[in-house]
Amino acid sequence: MPITIDSARGIFPQTLFADAVPATIARFKQLNAEDQLAWTWFAYLEMGQTITVAAPGAASMQFAEATLEQIRKMTFAEQTQVMCDLANHADTPICRTYAAWSANIKLGFWYKLGQWMDEGIVAPIPAGYQLSANASAVLQAVRELDQGQQITVLRNSVVDMGFDPGKLGDYTKVTEPVVTPKDISQRTQVTIEGIDNPTVLSYMNNLNANDFGALIELFAPDGALQPPFQRPIVGRDGILQFFNEECQNLNLIPERGVSEPAEDGYTQVKVTGKVQTPWFGAAVGMNMAWRFLINPKGKIFFVAIDLLASPKELLNLIR
Repeated sequence: MPITIDSARGIFPQTLFADAVPATIARFKQLNAEDQLAWTWFAYLEMGQTITVAAPGAASMQFAEATLEQIRKMTFAEQTQVMCDLANHADTPICRTYAAWSANIKLGFWYKLGQWMDEGIVAPIPAGYQLSANASAVLQAVRELDQGQQITVLRNSVVDMGFDPGKLGDYTKVTEPVVTPKDISQRTQVTIEGIDNPTVLSYMNNLNANDFGALIELFAPDGALQPPFQRPIVGRDGILQFFNEECQNLNLIPERGVSEPAEDGYTQVKVTGKVQTPWFGAAVGMNMAWRFLINPKGKIFFVAIDLLASPKELLNLIR
């Protein structure tokens, strides 16, 4: 039976994913707009005591400046309405603008709004405001996650707001300029206990160097990449777009892995380790697994990126 993307998704089936993350995100989405906004504010305040969010770079903020300035000039009531519209996925000019932004621009936008709320420039949560029972329950669910899982929930809580991009029709995604790959002299090479597969090592090294041109050449033309909790992205064009928009300046720290033969001359490799993001730096490492299926020509046919259920899963390399 030929290997397909669907069959490839089943390699290393005993990997335990952080299912609490999509479950918590789903519960958040069931809250009404007012509760979503209050939850976001409370969560960012609380998590900010243990997780330091890095200030967004100028490249991320330049695209949001006009919208932020527009909001800054509004009355508190108008500002609150804009934020409710974003949570309600309303069809407004600001919600449409927001929908076209990349994830980093959206994160920078909310980072600035949070600052302004704290400074009294943007409508704050009223003094003494109490979360509803449902919102409090979702906040408690986030408290029970590890830090890497918390930042994933916080990220998705705002990234998924705004008008539905699928309803925008033909539009241009607004994203930061692609960063220049690191000079060869500045690159460090990863080592992975138990793994000497050159394709897997090159994947890690090129991603850490922001060398997405070399990285995409590691994939078979019909290869696929499956981000955490998403469907696979099939084909080099879509995968390259994902790298450019979602993976700039990541720091992959693979630790150990296992490699074994699969059907039809393929090789399956599982690597576990951590990922640090530019938004949270070295203070927070997400516990990750990468499940590769390498074809007989040494090209990546499939790779799944998995957020793990717990730190102990870093040691779970059995098939």
